[in-house]
Amino acid sequence: MTFVLHAVPCLTDNYAYLIHDAATGTTACVDVPDAAPILAALSERGWALDHILITHHHDDHIQGVADLKAATGAQVWGARADAHRLPPLDHALSEGDVATIGSEDMQVIDVSGHTIGHVAFHFPASQLAFTADSLMALGCGRLFEGTPAQMWESLVKLAALPDDTLICSGHDYLGGNGAFALSLTPDDAALTARMADVAAKRAAGAPQAMTTLGLERATNPFLRAADPAYRAAVGLSDLTPAAAFAELRARKDRF
Repeated sequence: MTFVLHAVPCLTDNYAYLIHDAATGTTACVDVPDAAPILAALSERGWALDHILITHHHDDHIQGVADLKAATGAQVWGARADAHRLPPLDHALSEGDVATIGSEDMQVIDVSGHTIGHVAFHFPASQLAFTADSLMALGCGRLFEGTPAQMWESLVKLAALPDDTLICSGHDYLGGNGAFALSLTPDDAALTARMADVAAKRAAGAPQAMTTLGLERATNPFLRAADPAYRAAVGLSDLTPAAAFAELRARKDRF
């Protein structure tokens, strides 16, 4: 990993992320639920903020942007399609764009579903993907604006990244997500082992919003909609992966 990564707990269960490139001294922040803890983390590490990367327009991801920009002068990056409801952007981005942050390329992926215009930021060299409220640890975001088909398309894009990609999501929802996953396949050994590991890490105070894509592919029910054996295990063998995802998302909404 080229970048140094630091997760910053914000609000009740949100996470912002700082990435620092020691080679260039460049620092970026992904999402700004609250400026104060981010400024404190920057000060503690002696990092000067250069970039603010916004994934989507929900208040709990952008409400601290104005204060953070005023304090640091950082450039704000976000989705061109969502610019009308984001803080003022210095750089508007679309799917497929590649920008340079420090010494690394950043790939922009449209992951609409939770909202329309939601983007994820992928840094291949550091094997990092900031997915906010699209792909989450053992879950995916509720569909406030998009359709199940849109969210499934977004998850398929993310699932195509390398298994060792570190997925950095926007919230710690592992408790509820894990309970739902276990309700579907209570005897799943990999899932049971994962939840035991979650409990141990939570007891130690470790951040719970980060996960590897490989672990998600093995245990996240929404990604597993692509697996015929999993669809059979949850009674959805007659459905396509997209339709199975839609049904699983509906079950989670009722859970």
